[in-house]
Amino acid sequence: MFESLKKKLSGTVGKISDKFAEEEIPEDGIEEKVEAKSEASRTTESSVTGSEVPSEESSLLNEEKTSTEEKSAESEEKTPKKSGLMGFLRGKSSSEEKDETVSESTESQVSSETDTSKFDSTSSETHDKVTEETEDKSGILSFVSHKTISEKDIDDILFELEMALLEGDVALEVAETIVNSVKENLVGRKIRRRNDVADFTKEALKTAISEILDVESQDINELLGKSRETGEPLKLMFVGINGTGKTTTIAKIATHFIEKGYTPVIAAADTFRAGAIEQITHHADKIGVKIIKHQKGADPAAVAFDAVAHARAKGKEMVLVDTAGRMQTNTNLMDEMKKIKRVIKPDMIIFVGDALTGNDAVEQARKFDEAVGVNGIILTKADADAKGGAALSIGYVIHKPILFLGLGQSYGDIMEFKPEWMVEQIFGE
Repeated sequence: MFESLKKKLSGTVGKISDKFAEEEIPEDGIEEKVEAKSEASRTTESSVTGSEVPSEESSLLNEEKTSTEEKSAESEEKTPKKSGLMGFLRGKSSSEEKDETVSESTESQVSSETDTSKFDSTSSETHDKVTEETEDKSGILSFVSHKTISEKDIDDILFELEMALLEGDVALEVAETIVNSVKENLVGRKIRRRNDVADFTKEALKTAISEILDVESQDINELLGKSRETGEPLKLMFVGINGTGKTTTIAKIATHFIEKGYTPVIAAADTFRAGAIEQITHHADKIGVKIIKHQKGADPAAVAFDAVAHARAKGKEMVLVDTAGRMQTNTNLMDEMKKIKRVIKPDMIIFVGDALTGNDAVEQARKFDEAVGVNGIILTKADADAKGGAALSIGYVIHKPILFLGLGQSYGDIMEFKPEWMVEQIFGE
């Protein structure tokens, strides 16, 4: 189901990711950049750690050394020279004092060197930290990690996508909306590798499709709950052209709600063709549902009115009104439908369209909505719809939700439509 649409969208993801894959740096180029950067870092580190102590520290050490030497010289000049034994003893004492002075000077120098060593260590650590931060900021792989998607990068690919969607029976305004949404989500994005752009593109497409399908809807189950509380039957009027499977769909809807515990009644309000009355009667008998009908040529509004009166009298929760299939351009028949609407005041008018007709179904829904107002949509033959154009477009164009999809010929072959289900069908594995 929707294989063609799925293929088109996945193809777009592949094309955009391939576009950026051509611009990635080869692995050997990355290694060369890393080695060159590391060598430059080692050279810088060596020049810093191998340099002399900063000038301020050096001058302090020199001043301390000079001061010590000057004090020693002054001490020798002030000490009087003695001859003989006293001179010898005095000379020895001075020598000891000098040794002590030199020892103190040496200790002071060792201490200073220790402090200098600490400074060198701190300087090296600071240099390493600065180097790391510089590498982080400049980015060895800056080309890859900071590649930004521009409008120019994806314009041609998105144009191809728009053309492909139109070929798949997607309405023009829907195709344009999808393309603009994807562009808005992708342009300006920063990517690191090919997988990133593929993921971003897929998410952008999923977002666009989800927004297209997200149309405010009335919950039939909720409306039925209220009908039980009030005793007033829920009135559903079905419209559409001949050949879409409208009569069979009514039988499917009746079966669907019988399984939920509700009791419907069918109104055979298509009185323009005797065959139509026989057909809906056949379906009603097979599923065990009461049918209200008049003879051919009777007033369709009168048949619908009688069906509603029967449901009220018998406590039945639903009235399903079949109407004559007609082209949306037939003004007289459209007026007849408006009369049914005025008489029974249906809670919902449901358009039944053939998914295989694509844009034709969208245009039919638009015309019926303009004539009588449509509250919801049922698409038949969805299981055979490979394109998916009608399912994607119809609700967005007339701003009405898809309620059910017909998926086969049996009475149970119908499902409540959920937008997330279709998104999964298109993007799921």
